[in-house]
Amino acid sequence: MSDLPPHDSSASDEPADRDALFDEIVANETERDPDLAVIEAGSRTLRTQGGTGHQADVPARPADPEVDKALREVEAELATRWGETKLEPSVARIEALMDVLGEPQRAYPSIHITGTNGKTSTARMVEALLGAFDLRTGRYTSPHVQSITERISLDGVPIPAERFVETYNDIKPYVEMIDGQQEYRLSFFEVLTGMAYAAFADAPVDVAVVEVGMGGSWDATNVIDGDVAVVTPIDLDHTDRLGETFAEIAAEKSGIVKQDATVILAQQPVDAAQVLLKKAVEVDATVAREGLEFGVVSRQIAVGGQLLTLRGLGGEYEEVFLPLHGAYQAHNAAVALAAVEAFFGVGSAHAQRLDIDTVRKAFASVTSPGRLEIVRRSPTVVLDAAHNPAGARATAEAVSEVFDFSRLIGVVGASGDKNVRGVLEAFEPIFAEVVVTQNTSHRAMDADELAGIAVEVFGEDRVQVEPRLDDALEAAITLAEEEGEYAGGGVLVTGSVITVGEARLLLGRG
Repeated sequence: MSDLPPHDSSASDEPADRDALFDEIVANETERDPDLAVIEAGSRTLRTQGGTGHQADVPARPADPEVDKALREVEAELATRWGETKLEPSVARIEALMDVLGEPQRAYPSIHITGTNGKTSTARMVEALLGAFDLRTGRYTSPHVQSITERISLDGVPIPAERFVETYNDIKPYVEMIDGQQEYRLSFFEVLTGMAYAAFADAPVDVAVVEVGMGGSWDATNVIDGDVAVVTPIDLDHTDRLGETFAEIAAEKSGIVKQDATVILAQQPVDAAQVLLKKAVEVDATVAREGLEFGVVSRQIAVGGQLLTLRGLGGEYEEVFLPLHGAYQAHNAAVALAAVEAFFGVGSAHAQRLDIDTVRKAFASVTSPGRLEIVRRSPTVVLDAAHNPAGARATAEAVSEVFDFSRLIGVVGASGDKNVRGVLEAFEPIFAEVVVTQNTSHRAMDADELAGIAVEVFGEDRVQVEPRLDDALEAAITLAEEEGEYAGGGVLVTGSVITVGEARLLLGRG
């Protein structure tokens, strides 16, 4: 039996009563975003005995009803704009907005991060390192796991809801001005980018750490001239927009490499590396390559993470504890360290390594919600936002390395525009069974459609369909518990950042 507590002290445990309670809560939320109402209803009807999360990383809804109302109004207004998957490849609109705002993105130096996988985790590590050296940081990442305010952080903490609303209201008149002048209105992502750059200038920050939304050249973030450009591993994703080969995707992402910048390159496919190196030569940028100028010397699995020796641009950094799992996170750490070294001039202005104790302290503080995040024990439930084949392969390898599951059940909810088959094939060797489901996003792949692909990959006997995520979690936990209370059953929830965010709420984290 699952050890999930009853959904409500006044409700029975019968499925019909539980469904009625869930639907009643959703129906009562008449003035709220429908998708969010479903998620939050679930969070109140399905709770777990997990520990508390890093609430500063993933903030809950504002406690003040007036602030919560104001934030919902901003979210509703933003939702009327083009979503992040509807794009017109141009920076004309964001450039016009920056112009009327007084070019806030020029008020601070920046580290610009692109790539296919690992961008957000790398950004968080860069932020932690800079903060440990007493610099005030602004971080802009996407998408968010649970709260839209996660996207804009100051000093390592998402900006308060009040400040998020204030920033939106401050730039809203200028946004509407640009809307009236352009062929298309500013998109959701473009407005958020403008908000981030304005908030960083207003703080003010010493340095901004900025993750691209998609691609590079025409991404809305690319109105900055990053002193350091970081390219995490490139793989095939968003091929309908960025290109169908490594070289084509690299050409688009190389757009963040600016004149005289320093480029930090993670390990890349040969075709991608050639394109990136050619761009660096064209703009007279300095290049540091993982595996040559910097890299991972050694890594050992440790309790709660891994112990690393990293080779940076200024020398070796021994006994660095990183409280994140997986070889790919060790490589992200090497990239982040090299980026911060480059920002401080290590390798060009001087060759002295950064203070080792400060580096250790910074890495020991890193968190990355939704990336191999344990949210419950007995059975263990792990969340990971892998949503493309490369990310899924890295996650599968890390799970096999870190956890000794005797029976692992997958819960997969994916977006319809992703290579879902590739994701499922990556997880097939480690999943005993898979429960396919769907999140509340309009982009979600229908559970039955996903099940059809899953049956082809796993076989019919290993696939269960539960369209509602709360039911999928319950089913997966039950399957994992068939091993017995003291056995090694576990659950991995994956396939989409949105699925992971909703599961996080349903499991009482945030």
